[in-house]
Amino acid sequence: QVQLVESGGGLVQPGGSLRLSCAAYLTRFFSINTMGWYRRALGNQRELGATILKSGTTNYADSVKGRFTISRDNAKNTLYLQMDNLKPGASAVYYCHAETPYLGAQYDYWGQGTQVTVSS
Repeated sequence: QVQLVESGGGLVQPGGSLRLSCAAYLTRFFSINTMGWYRRALGNQRELGATILKSGTTNYADSVKGRFTISRDNAKNTLYLQMDNLKPGASAVYYCHAETPYLGAQYDYWGQGTQVTVSS
C-alpha cells in the first residue's frame, strides 16, 4: 500500500510562488515508478500538471511549462512542485499521484489534494 500526503498549498498573490510537497508512505516491498502533480479547478476535470520518472525525466503540460518545476527525492519518497509566477488560472486543488508496480501490474495512488488559490 502507498499513502500520499500533500502539503504546501494556500493563498498567494498573482506573481507569487508556492512549493508543494507530497510525502509517500510505503509498506514493505512497494516501490514507486512515475510520480506526478495533477490539478482540478472548480467546475473542471482533473488535468495533468507535470510528471517525473524515477530516473528524473520530466514532462510538463503546456500550461505550466516555464513556471512550474517538478522534482523528487527518491531516498525520502517525496515529490515537490515549485510554482513560480502564479496566475489566477492556477487556482485549483492539486493532487499528488504515484504509480507503483506490484506482482506484474501497475497501481495508481492519489493524495487527498491541497488547495492553491491565486488571488489579490
